[in-house]
Amino acid sequence: MSPPPPARTRRVDLVGLRRELPGDVSTALDDYQRHLAMERSLSPHTVRAYLADAVSLLVHLAGGTTGDATVEAIDLAGLRSWLAAQHGAGASRTTLARRTAAARTFTAWAARTGLLADDPGPRLVAPRPHRTLPAVLRADQAKAAMSVAEVSAEAGEPVALRDQAVVELLYATGVRVAELCGLDLGDVDYSQRVIRVLGKGRRERTVPFGVPAERAVRRWVEHGRSSLVSDRSQHALFVGARGGRLDPRTARRVVHDVVGAVPETADIGPHGLRHTAATHLLEGGADLRTVQELLGHATLATTQLYTHVTVERLKAIHDRTHPRS
Repeated sequence: MSPPPPARTRRVDLVGLRRELPGDVSTALDDYQRHLAMERSLSPHTVRAYLADAVSLLVHLAGGTTGDATVEAIDLAGLRSWLAAQHGAGASRTTLARRTAAARTFTAWAARTGLLADDPGPRLVAPRPHRTLPAVLRADQAKAAMSVAEVSAEAGEPVALRDQAVVELLYATGVRVAELCGLDLGDVDYSQRVIRVLGKGRRERTVPFGVPAERAVRRWVEHGRSSLVSDRSQHALFVGARGGRLDPRTARRVVHDVVGAVPETADIGPHGLRHTAATHLLEGGADLRTVQELLGHATLATTQLYTHVTVERLKAIHDRTHPRS
C-alpha cells in the first residue's frame, strides 16, 4: 500500500486525484459540490477549497490509494489522523482550524444524506487559530496610494481609469474583491452614492461611497469602459483588458501595484484595503455595528478584530508622543 500523500498536496494534484476516485465516491463529491454551491450559496473559491479538503481526507484514509477511497471509512480516528498529518507537514493553526471546519461540513452532509451512519464531525476539536493583526495603511499612506492611481489616470487611458476606480471604490466601501468584480452597472446608485453588493451566502447589502470614488467610477464608465467592454461583459461595471468581467486576480495586481508605489507601505492587496477601510472607519468614530453592516460580517466577533488594530495604533502613538510613556 502506498504511503499517504503529503498534507500540502497541491490543489491541482487534488483535482487529478478526484478524477481517479471510484465512481460512487466521485458521484458523492458531485452531489456535495452542488450542495455547497446551491444550498449553502458558498463562493466558488470556498467550494473549491472544501472539495479539495474532502478529496485530501478521503485519499488519506485510503492510505494514498484512490481506488480504495470510501466515504464510509470516515470516523473520528481517521479525522484526527488526517489533521495530524496536516500538522506534521507544517500547516498553521489557522489552516488546521479551517480544514477542521471543512471536514465537519463534509461529514454533516454525508450523515444527512445517508452516506455515513454517524457524524463524527462534532467530536472533532479544532485548534484555536491565532488572531493576527492585519496589515493596514495609515490615513496618509492611503491618501498617497489614491493619488498614485489618480496621476496614472490623468492621461485618460482606459485601463488606468479602471484601475483608479477599482482602488477608490475598494477603499471607500471596504467590499471584498469578489464582490467588487461581481458588480454590474445597475448596482451603482450615483444619486444616493451607494452600491448594491451580493456578499457571502448571497446576502445583499447596500454600501455607501464618497465623492472621490464617485468621480473615479463616473470617469471610468463615461470615458474608459466603452473601449474595453464586449458581449461577454455588457452589464459588468469593471471590465478586463480582453473584454471579460474583471478577474479578482487582476484587481489584486492593481492594488499591489498602486500601494507598492508608495514608499514604506505594507505589501497589501484588496483585503488589505478592506482592513484599512474598517480601521479608518473605527478611528473616525464609527460604531462596531455600523462597520459590521458595511463589511457584511455575519457576526460581530469578526468585526471586533479591527478594534485591536486601532488600540495598537493608539498605543504606538502614545509610546511615541507621551513624555511618560
